[in-house]
Amino acid sequence: MSIDTTQIVRALSKVNDPITGRDLITASMVRDLKIEGNNVSFTLELASLNTQHKSDLNFACQAAILEVYPQASVHVHLMTRATQGEAPASALPQVKNIIAVASGKGGVGKSTVATNLALGLQMLGAKVGLMDADIYGPSIPTMFGLQGQRPKIRDVYGQPKMNPLEAYGIHLMSIGFIIEPEQAVVLRGPRLAGIIKQFVNDCLWPELDYLVIDLPPGTGDIQLTMVQTVPVTGAVIVTTPQEVAVIDAVKAANMFQLPGVMVPLLGIVENMAWFTPKELPDHRYFIFGEGGGKKLAKLNNTVLLGQIPLVQGIREAGDGGKPAILRGEEDPISHEALVKMAQNVARQVAIRNETQEPTQVVRMEG
Repeated sequence: MSIDTTQIVRALSKVNDPITGRDLITASMVRDLKIEGNNVSFTLELASLNTQHKSDLNFACQAAILEVYPQASVHVHLMTRATQGEAPASALPQVKNIIAVASGKGGVGKSTVATNLALGLQMLGAKVGLMDADIYGPSIPTMFGLQGQRPKIRDVYGQPKMNPLEAYGIHLMSIGFIIEPEQAVVLRGPRLAGIIKQFVNDCLWPELDYLVIDLPPGTGDIQLTMVQTVPVTGAVIVTTPQEVAVIDAVKAANMFQLPGVMVPLLGIVENMAWFTPKELPDHRYFIFGEGGGKKLAKLNNTVLLGQIPLVQGIREAGDGGKPAILRGEEDPISHEALVKMAQNVARQVAIRNETQEPTQVVRMEG
């Protein structure tokens, strides 16, 4: 029985990539497929030199083909991008851009900004994921109306992997999907780092244009683990106009600019820029002061990505599980400000990618 190319492709489509969970054909990992008599040869292009399942993939490919054609002699050539002269891939090769959303202190609306930024980028036509890295205070389950939901576990070559949850078209992962809402998280640095690495390495993130990471406030273990685990494309710093918030936000911005870290700043988002009552949409009351976002942007030689007003609808939207950017007709003021912020972030990412080399994973000495 002669070997048919279509049947070989169909067999390989049943073999999954251990990083993304997608099949090898959909993931475009099979190259140079050749059939000569009973000899079947092809190149399997791996995303990383550090793939733990190289031999598993090799045997899985051979088993899938031999199940259809027992007489076949299968030759699999394993190749990585690094062997082709390219830089080693990140732990998330299927993600084009990783955006860290950070703040110097809590209570400035960082999770609200991260949530609406992710949705805003999706509204621009992008495929987007959102990782809630705020282990002590996860807000994403509430903001997306997913309290009590649990990620499904999938076995990939004997290893359990988590499938992100999905809401409004955004792929989501949070410690809040794993623990009970009232459960306190009491962990030291190494355990915190382990959870973040699990969210990267043991989660089946699909192909994404952007992965937005909602970091906890400050400059602690989680921030350091993140830049050591994945190449962060750029950081968005969230502040309020208030001087005490700006002072702490300077520290958060400076962390990304440390020698050896050097994650580009995409810009500043000034949240709670002014208060606008629903019944007086043209009025602005500068409750927390004025100009803090512009000051912070100037100090860091970056841009002001947006000014988000303090309106009741944003709070109601976050608590109600339907983020404000989705409530255009109900809250046009917030919607307009949030969409503009997302547009500016997308523009700054494009400029950053055009003018700078890709960010490398941070290597810490000592």
